[in-house]
Amino acid sequence: MAKGWYERIRDIDRRWIFLFITLSVVLPLIFQVYFAEIPTPMVEQIFDKIDSLPAGSRVLIDFSYDPASMPELQPMAVAWVRHCLLKRHRIYAMALWPLGQQMAVDTINEAIDFIKKLEPGREIVYGIDYVNIGYKSGQQGVIKVVLTNLETLYSTDINGAHISKIPMMSGVVNLKSFDVIISVSAGYPGSKEWVQFGSDPAGVPLVSGSTAVQAPLMYPYYPRQMVGVLGGLKGAAEYEQLVYERKLKALMGKRLVELGHPPRDADVAPLAEQYLGYTQLGIKRMGPQTVAHLVIIIFVVIGNVTFFIDRRRARKRRPS
Repeated sequence: MAKGWYERIRDIDRRWIFLFITLSVVLPLIFQVYFAEIPTPMVEQIFDKIDSLPAGSRVLIDFSYDPASMPELQPMAVAWVRHCLLKRHRIYAMALWPLGQQMAVDTINEAIDFIKKLEPGREIVYGIDYVNIGYKSGQQGVIKVVLTNLETLYSTDINGAHISKIPMMSGVVNLKSFDVIISVSAGYPGSKEWVQFGSDPAGVPLVSGSTAVQAPLMYPYYPRQMVGVLGGLKGAAEYEQLVYERKLKALMGKRLVELGHPPRDADVAPLAEQYLGYTQLGIKRMGPQTVAHLVIIIFVVIGNVTFFIDRRRARKRRPS
C-alpha cells in the first residue's frame, strides 16, 4: 500500500535530513548569505571601552588559542586589532598558548593589510604601532610574573630584538602599564586566569573573547571584573557590526569615492568587498550557522508534530 504524504514525512530517511543540513551550510557559503546583527549591550560596552581610549593607549592582547578554535576566535581577534589600529592604539601581542604566537602574527598582518587598503598613505610600523613579544611557557605563572615585572620573562620580542631597543616598550614595566587587556581565549590558561592573577590584582580593565562553550564560565565575572565577554561566533559578528557601522563605513565610502565609485549607503558593503577585499568573518560564518539552525528547528518541530499525531491515532484505535 502506497504511503500518504503524512507517512512519507514521518518515515523520512535520515539521509535526507543529512542532505538538508549539508545544503543549509553549503548554499549560504556559496551565495554569501548574510544577516544583520543587532549588538547586545555587553558587546556595545566592550566596543565603547576600546573606542573611548585616547589615541596611543596601550592595549595588551593575549592570543591564547590555536587553529582548532580559529573559526570562532579569529573573527573577534581580527575585529579587535582593526578597531585598535583605527583608533591608533599601540598593540602589544603575547600568548599563553604555544600556537598563539603565530595566531597573533597572522591576525595583525591581516588587519594591517586591510587598514592600508582603506588608508593607503598610512604607515603602520612594527615597534612603534605594534609589537609581538610572543609565547612563554608557565601558564598562569606567566601572568603572575608580568604582573610585577614584564622584563623578567620578556627580555626580547619574537624577532630576538631586546625590548629596550623597541620604542613602544619604553615605560612598560608591568601589567599596570597597560590601559586595557584583551584576552582571546579557547580555554586554560585564558580569560579566567587573567581575572584571577592579572587584571584584577593590577586594576586594569579586562575584556574577554571566548568560545561559545567557554563563555558561560566567564559571565559571572561580568560586570565587576570584566568589561564584557564576546561569546563565540555570535559575539564576534556583533562586534564586527559595531566596528563596521561606527568606524569603517565612513572610511569605506571615502575610499570608494576615490576609486571612482560614489556609493549609496546600501552599496558600501558589496563595493568595499569587491574593491578592498573587506571581510566580516563573523557575519559571513553566522549566515550558514543561522540557516542550519533553522533547518534543525524545522525538523525538530516536524518530529514532535508527527509524534503527537501518532499517539493520538493510537489512542483512537484502542478498544473502549
